Amino acid sequence: MSATPPDRSSREYPNRPWVGVGAVVWRGDKVLLIRRGKAPRMGQWSLPGGAQSVGETVFETAVREVREETGLEVVPTGIVTVVDAITPDAEGRVHYHYTLVEVAAESAEGDPLCADDALEACWATAEEAGELTEWDETRRVILMSAAQRRNPTP
Repeated sequence: MSATPPDRSSREYPNRPWVGVGAVVWRGDKVLLIRRGKAPRMGQWSLPGGAQSVGETVFETAVREVREETGLEVVPTGIVTVVDAITPDAEGRVHYHYTLVEVAAESAEGDPLCADDALEACWATAEEAGELTEWDETRRVILMSAAQRRNPTP
């Protein structure tokens, strides 16, 4: 008897990359981190974010995802960068493949209240975030966003 093949339209073992949007949310000199409640990188500190929906702009996705995961309202301020997040399985097959558009945003007030995919949330300086996060790309994106805030381009 043969096994049922995986659903290639799913996020696991996809037949195409999924577009995800991460939000680098700032309040003063601190960035918002969430502890992920779902794979990939479950349990790790990361930036809030998730999959873009059909008909939704990148900025709309960032605002929605931050609201769903933390209850905070944010104002997007620009694109930081784009990251390829490709996670292989033990046999080398692509288990997850996301193209992540990283959006900078500001949050004026409120405390994060975790919901949806977030187990915890905290505000951290870029240096503290570097110690909490495990994925090099998350650290790189936070530092890149911090540098862009210090030296905005006209």
